[in-house]
Amino acid sequence: MNPFNSLACTTCSVSFEAAGDSIGYSILFLLVVITAVLAGIIFFMVRLARRENANLDPELRDDYISH
Repeated sequence: MNPFNSLACTTCSVSFEAAGDSIGYSILFLLVVITAVLAGIIFFMVRLARRENANLDPELRDDYISH
């Protein structure tokens, strides 16, 4: 017995049983989309950091000194 059946109306509970692997595929699809978006954000941030270091005038650069 699916625990979601007790929370859903009869129309939705039949959909849970008939869905089969579609729920798993939808979770996989969302995981792929989230991974792609996070990879794009990381790629963009790395690209910005590299371009900043490549094009910044050395006299405008701050020297980070840790104490």
